[in-house]
Amino acid sequence: MEGNDIPAFVEQIQHLFPRIMRYLEAEATRELIGLEVTPAQMNALVVLYEPQNLPMGELADQLGLTESAATRLVDRLLRMNLVRRDRDEVDRRVVRVRLSSYGRQLADLVFKRREEQFTRFAVRLQNQDRMNLIQGLSALLKVFQDLEHESRGTAIPFQDS
Repeated sequence: MEGNDIPAFVEQIQHLFPRIMRYLEAEATRELIGLEVTPAQMNALVVLYEPQNLPMGELADQLGLTESAATRLVDRLLRMNLVRRDRDEVDRRVVRVRLSSYGRQLADLVFKRREEQFTRFAVRLQNQDRMNLIQGLSALLKVFQDLEHESRGTAIPFQDS
């Protein structure tokens, strides 16, 4: 495929992505076996892992949810003892969400499972292929972020069910 052959690129992407997504979805399902959380719930735990606590609006934004959908998701996570919800000490109108110790343990377990999965994939690729994959995925992510930024305010956010 030549560098400027966009129709051939589009055809290959349309062929590859559904197959890749099928494998990734199967891996995501396997990493949650026995944990009794949904992929949407696990995504919230992963988002909350690093920053320690987030305002509800920022959590909703990072998950691609409306604030009301994020609130319903957090309500379910609260009932499961996976998160804590607190009022901001400076601005009492702001609600912050953080992982509970149980939520952090669950996220740790999933990160360990993911590390094992990606290690299994990585050892089957040549070093140059691994580097090319990271470079290509990074470029794709930047395009997605640029497109999202360009359309901000016009896109309909994903709704958690």
